Order: sequence, then structure tokens, then C-alpha cells
Amino acid sequence: MVSAIILAAGEARRMGKLKQLLPLGKTTILEKTVENIVASRVDETIMVLGYEAEKIITRLSRAPVKMVVNPLYQGGMATSIVAGLRAVGAGASAIMLVLADQPFIDSRVINRLLDEFKRHNKGIVIPTYQGKRGHPVIISLEYKAELLSLKGDVGAREIIARHSGDVHEVRVDSPGVTMDIDTPEEYQSLKAKVT
Repeated sequence: MVSAIILAAGEARRMGKLKQLLPLGKTTILEKTVENIVASRVDETIMVLGYEAEKIITRLSRAPVKMVVNPLYQGGMATSIVAGLRAVGAGASAIMLVLADQPFIDSRVINRLLDEFKRHNKGIVIPTYQGKRGHPVIISLEYKAELLSLKGDVGAREIIARHSGDVHEVRVDSPGVTMDIDTPEEYQSLKAKVT
């Protein structure tokens, strides 16, 4: 069982506004990300919220996801990983860390990563596009204690670096795995490709 944890708690300081709910085509950035995950074969989807959580809960109230509010979200991404991990179902053997601002990763890519995780005897699966590592990342819960001890805003990078021999890279043909939306310029550029 693999549980997806969508990290959607950030303040988006570089964007200057709540980027999760910015329009993207007929939906929003976060709704498109959720749609892609829910359409995949992940066993459960947990969304970790923090900044402006009420607005997101209102907008996505019908989404088939478990919503968790991280009161410590200002402490960085690690606090959201920990909050999501605490909500994972008892049968989970791994988590998939998903960034809320990566709406261009479709369910086929997600399913490929799930298949590769099941097929190979590696505890960490990372997609790559043109040689660059991206997201979402699958991490076995054999690393649960290390995940729970994460601090700051670095995500799981230090765990990946520490266990580089247990990493399986999966080459994908989707540039979406390396594209996130941090600035107004990035948003306008990517929005133009959708509308």
C-alpha cells in the first residue's frame, strides 16, 4: 500500500498570494494536482494544509482525500511531511511525496513510479526528466523514523542523500516532474500552455 501525501501547506511567499488556488484552465493548480493523484493507483491520498487552510478546505471539500491541517507549517516542509505521515493508514508500506504546485504530472507517470517501486528492491523511487531529478518521490516506510525526525524546509533530500544506494531513478518523458510554480512569471508561462 502506497499513501500519497500532497504537501499543500506553504505560504507561497515568492508568489505573493495563495498559489494553490490560482486558476489553471477550468480548475486550480491544487485541484489539478489532486485530480492526477486520485486518478492514479495510489491507495490513499492525504493532503496536508496550513496557510489559508480554511479556503482550501472549502474549495476542495468534495475531493476524495483525507485533509490534515499542520499547525506548525511555518516551520518548513518537514513539519508537513511529519503531519502527513501521522495520518497514513496502518497498512501503508511507503509514502509518495507530492508537491501541491506540480499539476502537470499525470496519472500515467504516477502509476509508472508505483509499478517501478513494486518491481524493484529499492526503498526510494525518484522520477528523472532529461537527467534531472523531480517529484513525486516514493519512500519506503522502513525510513519512517528518519522521516519523522526531519527538520526545516529541505523535504526528504537528506534521507535520499544518506541512502543513495537504495535509490531507483525512473526516466520519464514528462517535463512536469521537474516543473513547479513558485513565481508569478512561472505561473503566467505555464498557465499560457493550458488555456
